[in-house]
Amino acid sequence: MSSISGSSSTSSKNKPFDWHQAYPSVRSPLFARNIVSTSHPLAAQAGLRIMAQGGNAVDAAIATAACMTLLEPCSNGLGSDAFCILWDGKELHGLNASGTAPAAWTPEYFFKIYGREAKTPPKRGWGGVTVPGAVAGWVALSERFGKLEFAALMQPAIEIAERGYAVPVIVQRKWAMAAEVADLTAQPGFAEAFLPKGRAPAVGENFKFADAARTLRLIAETRGEAFYRGEVAAAVERFARATGGAITAADFAAYQPEWVKPISQDYAGHSLHEIPPNGQGIAALMALGILKHLDLRAHSVDSVAAQHLQIEAMKLAFADIYRYVADPRSMELSSAELLDPTYLAQRARLIQPQRAQDFKCGNPVKGGTIYLTVADESGMMVSFIQSNYMGFGSGLVLPGYGVSLQNRGHCFTLEAGHPNVVAPGKRPFHTIIPAFLTREGRPVMSFGVMGGNMQPQGHMQTLVRMLDYGQNPQAACDAPRWRFNEGLSINVEPHMKPATIEGLRALGHVIGDIHDSYQDFGAGQFIWRLDGGAASPDADAQGYVAASDPRRDGAAVGF
Repeated sequence: MSSISGSSSTSSKNKPFDWHQAYPSVRSPLFARNIVSTSHPLAAQAGLRIMAQGGNAVDAAIATAACMTLLEPCSNGLGSDAFCILWDGKELHGLNASGTAPAAWTPEYFFKIYGREAKTPPKRGWGGVTVPGAVAGWVALSERFGKLEFAALMQPAIEIAERGYAVPVIVQRKWAMAAEVADLTAQPGFAEAFLPKGRAPAVGENFKFADAARTLRLIAETRGEAFYRGEVAAAVERFARATGGAITAADFAAYQPEWVKPISQDYAGHSLHEIPPNGQGIAALMALGILKHLDLRAHSVDSVAAQHLQIEAMKLAFADIYRYVADPRSMELSSAELLDPTYLAQRARLIQPQRAQDFKCGNPVKGGTIYLTVADESGMMVSFIQSNYMGFGSGLVLPGYGVSLQNRGHCFTLEAGHPNVVAPGKRPFHTIIPAFLTREGRPVMSFGVMGGNMQPQGHMQTLVRMLDYGQNPQAACDAPRWRFNEGLSINVEPHMKPATIEGLRALGHVIGDIHDSYQDFGAGQFIWRLDGGAASPDADAQGYVAASDPRRDGAAVGF
């Protein structure tokens, strides 16, 4: 059950505010010893509240993530997947909490329903729903690294769900756009949950989500057991049977998140760490590995040449990951082979400084998301991301429980022999990727950039600005971005210098016109240790500097 109630934007006798930002707004970096940075201020404040109660960065990250399922439903929900990289004070750990395919899923299952011309599972409905992994990820993080009782971490989200919150500007814009998508709003449960008055809530309108509060209480009371092996899982199976889905309570019960070792790439005296496949983080590592062989610093930061070299490096990386990356159990190549320095040097030699190219995959064989980051004064740093994919995901919302189910199964292929072909219990290719930067084995920055395949592109572009050109995290976050689509097609943000845009066009880049920076150019959150990774006795006491992306409603907050 959800509801919206009036505010000044809908019920006042006065004329409503114009919520369009008529003038540029500048965000300053935040300096503090305990910081939460994410794309909604209320979620960030919830994380600080948990730390003020004695929790650590992991506790705060879990509480923040739970709040974000309510505060930005156009990006994530209780049916999301998640990934995390964290520094526990001594070493890095990676968590893959992406969901798996139902036991019934095979290519033949989809061919029988959608015909043999189908290339992938569908975007909407049950054909895209894999087992949600985020809640299991929260529990796993709490059990291994948390300090407070798990139930306490759910309390801020429960309060928000029950009391409601005023919908902010950018979230409302995406919500309203989704309300116009017929194949989304027609899915069972969607309109009742997210269009309670037959429309998206207005800016400033109070939105309550009592059904989600019910589920959050069950998660809190049972440490997630009710979600995977109890009442919620059973309700999902009944819902699926009634509306044409194949997922079962047994699929939920069989699910477990996986602790993994992050993979890395050295660049400019630092090391970038990403979660290994099935995620696309390896694309950022490959692109940086290619850039190492190009004289990027010979060009100014916003020049045509600097942007062109980065675009071409990113293209080369994407050409390979779309061909080779999948659940690691079915990949033809290992991450090490894709990151082989000799291979990346060969790929770098394909780049022509004076011409854009449409690259194909190489042969390295020898022979739609929320992101948050938290750091505390003990030195613990958390890089966490969760997503429903494609905005509201599958469109399916579990009646009575408020669980919006993601559509990550759409990322599978039905192509026989492809490493990412759908199979029971398999994880699909994934776009959401947290990131972490170290220097000589010491933590430097936890960060991420949301937005589909923009994520590795955003990782690379912001790191290049910080490491090669010395821009501070907020400046690197604010700077104009480009986005590679396919072939020669790219998009650029409107505030990129006109001369740079024209210069890229002259090199053969086909530049489209997109003004939706919310999704198309990503949104980042960054926390940088003020010691810069130095191994000094008082390093933990120096604190952090944080940045929050102006492309979202969010904030970096701290004490």
